[in-house]
Amino acid sequence: MATLAKRYVPVLLLSTLIGHGQPLSADDRGQTLWVEAERPSRSTMIRHPQWYDRVKADRLSGGDWLSHFSDDRPGTAEYDLDVPEDGRYAFWLRANPVQTSLDYRIDEGDWHAVDFAQADQQVNVAADEKPDLRFVAWVRLDDLELEAGRHVLAFRAASDLHHHGAIDAFVLTTTAFVPRGLDRPGASGVNVFGGAGTWPFRPERDTFRADALLDLRSLNEEVAGQNGFVGRTEDGDGFVLGDGSPARFWAVTTYVQRQGDLDTVKQHARFLAKRGVNMVRYHGHLEPKPEDQPEATLSDADPEGLDQAWKLVAGMKDAGIYTTLSPYWAANFKEVPARFGIEGWPEDQSPQGLLFFNPTLQDAYKAWLRKLLTTPNPYTGIPLAEDPALAIIQLQNEDSMLFWTMQNVKGRQLEVLGKQFGSWLVEKYGSLDAALRAWENDRMPEDDFARGVVGIHIVWEWTQSRGGGRKARLDDQLQFFGETMYGFNREMERYLREDLGCRQLINAGNWKTADPIRLEDVERWSYTANDVIAVNRYYSPVHLGPDRGWRINAGDRYANTSALLDPRSLPTNIRQVAGFPTMLTETRWVPPLSYQAEAPFLASVYSALTGIDGFVWFSTAEPEWSIEDRAEWNAASRKKWEIATPMVLGQFPAAALIYRLGYVSEGEPVVVEHRGLGELWRREPPIIAEDPSYDPNRDLGDSARRVEQSGSGAVDPLAFLAGPVVVSYDADPSRSDVADLDALIVRDRQRVGSVTGEVVLNYGQGLCGLNAPKAQGVVGFLDRVGTFALRDVTISSKNPYGAVLAVSLDDAPLASSRAVLVQVGTEALPTGWTTRATTFPTDGGERQVEGFEIVDTGRMPWAIARTDASIRVQNPGLTSAVVLDANGVPARSIDVTRRDGAVQVDLPADALYVVLRGD
Repeated sequence: MATLAKRYVPVLLLSTLIGHGQPLSADDRGQTLWVEAERPSRSTMIRHPQWYDRVKADRLSGGDWLSHFSDDRPGTAEYDLDVPEDGRYAFWLRANPVQTSLDYRIDEGDWHAVDFAQADQQVNVAADEKPDLRFVAWVRLDDLELEAGRHVLAFRAASDLHHHGAIDAFVLTTTAFVPRGLDRPGASGVNVFGGAGTWPFRPERDTFRADALLDLRSLNEEVAGQNGFVGRTEDGDGFVLGDGSPARFWAVTTYVQRQGDLDTVKQHARFLAKRGVNMVRYHGHLEPKPEDQPEATLSDADPEGLDQAWKLVAGMKDAGIYTTLSPYWAANFKEVPARFGIEGWPEDQSPQGLLFFNPTLQDAYKAWLRKLLTTPNPYTGIPLAEDPALAIIQLQNEDSMLFWTMQNVKGRQLEVLGKQFGSWLVEKYGSLDAALRAWENDRMPEDDFARGVVGIHIVWEWTQSRGGGRKARLDDQLQFFGETMYGFNREMERYLREDLGCRQLINAGNWKTADPIRLEDVERWSYTANDVIAVNRYYSPVHLGPDRGWRINAGDRYANTSALLDPRSLPTNIRQVAGFPTMLTETRWVPPLSYQAEAPFLASVYSALTGIDGFVWFSTAEPEWSIEDRAEWNAASRKKWEIATPMVLGQFPAAALIYRLGYVSEGEPVVVEHRGLGELWRREPPIIAEDPSYDPNRDLGDSARRVEQSGSGAVDPLAFLAGPVVVSYDADPSRSDVADLDALIVRDRQRVGSVTGEVVLNYGQGLCGLNAPKAQGVVGFLDRVGTFALRDVTISSKNPYGAVLAVSLDDAPLASSRAVLVQVGTEALPTGWTTRATTFPTDGGERQVEGFEIVDTGRMPWAIARTDASIRVQNPGLTSAVVLDANGVPARSIDVTRRDGAVQVDLPADALYVVLRGD
């Protein structure tokens, strides 16, 4: 990354992109037939008034149902329907699901069994409330393609138990209507997702069949670490495996080890490896838990946290998956009783900031790591310190002396820090009086020079412009804080290497600061004490609600803005430090944002382009898919941080191939900035800065509002989309090399092209195109253009929003490949997800946000907008197309058209994957 890009490929890709993308919303136009089952056109049903029909009328649509209860024979009911217009009709049935066998058919077609396994909203309708057979529930059946005119819909009750069955109502609709109890269509001002125009995502458990055409397990080593420990490239910028081969890590933070046994973790590992994952992150908490360990001292590590880490490493390695270890997050350290020996610290306050300077906590932390890393792993017999399957040790998660939480350090512990500051000043100036003279006699009430204690200014002071002695004092305090963090990181590396014998790579941390322009480089410099630079950053439009940090509720309000329209917020926009690998160790596009299909596409493309070496998705607690609504607090439809969804995990395969195999070329840097440490202490602005991120657990309103840089040396922040942006802390005064960005950033056309010529983003209409030899595709608001002509691929789509990628499966260019994966994403939301448009203020009150209020969070299954697209690949060797299920197993063949050396396929409406194959 140290060499500046010298030349550019002309930016021609997607030159036809025009218009402005709008969010996909339900189409309320169309036709709906709601039919009361108790009024059939013809019926042989035998009712049972003595018991079975004694039901609560107010719980039934229309006050009644049509039932059958007979020892002699099945019962049938037919309904004459006048269908108003041709179309695909979503088919909803409210019927008795309990020990029932119910079939249906349309006209003279075949009988089809009703699958009540997917029924929901089950209600006991028994008049006496007894939990017997008398229930009703809604279930969605297969869509019906109907022509306008008369049709006959028939049902047959044929259960083994008295042939019983009951039907309350059924609905045929071409609208987005989704049933909720007895509510009928027609609610004004709301958008409902999950009816017509969608298909239900109901994947089977993955048994890893040998005939799967999509299984990326072979990209991983047979056993993680089989050739030795993960290391760094010669220039330090990237990762290599033990055999010297270069590696990038497509990774996931997982919590499956918390609930599952070793076999469950191994199943989970195989599931992830199949979809392209080669690293997981353990995000745990080794501090003692007073409620579970009432006699524990501060040095006693949490036994459950230890076991979970050992189990995860053991369970992942046989699938060729490495582990990054993140054992400490101060924010999770909820109880600090007095017996732990942190003098004067409130028992109910998390000790954020303390690990950098408090000797008592540091000694305890070392004891936790000794226990974790030197004890033989009970699942493998190998201490983690000696296990190459453990690739990276992350010293701590999301803590910094430069973030706002440092202002919570008060009282005795602030005095401890002030005494350390005093010693530092004596070493720099010779005496505290000399320091005071350098500060032009700028004093604080907390100064107690006789005791060697120097007052500490709050973090906010660094975010302000100051002059004279106050500025000099703040500069010294910043240098002291930065060197304190650096020194802690250096000491921990010494301890891990020399005392514990660890050979893993070490990352200091991953957090942000109170001011990305004045302070971020100090934070990043402190990480250079170790091997790996890391950042936690999410794409997270505003979401307001009482549980917004962890759950989605009805009544919440949120903005639904695609990152394609706000490219400065991409998590991959990182100032990378020359000579160090860079990782995003926590990231995702955060729900309730519905534009999830773009996330894997953009993550893989821009991480590869800019040379980011590890991308860790946050997070999953599911061994496979998140598809169940369990307890209300754990419903899949309400989870905020779960990535095991069809539009995130389901979009992994093509993205992982692109990223891990280098199908997108890494660009040479478009910005290289050399800075001296003196500039950092003086808080001088860099020529280009990362925009602040928005964290729903820490940021209020617009506290993460971006700050615009100005001046002749300032670089357009869209440069992050053009290629790598690199900083080196090796010069004073600074110097910089900046490419001719005018050739890549065209502001008046709202377009940014990559230095490689393979990627173009048009942020005006929300479209990004990829045009590389082995991977081509487009993501965004597709119907605004309709047809996209790329190098070897032409994509046509009427979808308001979606992602289509064509990726080589045999490492050959698409023009000659004999196996091409076509991966499709649209929108996926819980069935019945309901919103209404609204305008609301941010919780800081700074501005009004145009967004949505959640009326209903919906329920499983995931409803996926149907694909309406075709693809043409200029490759004479491709001859057939196979649709795959969610587990990569062939489901059916589809027709292809071959003409003029190309193959064209109408993509299926209800699938994520198609493989084009040659002879």
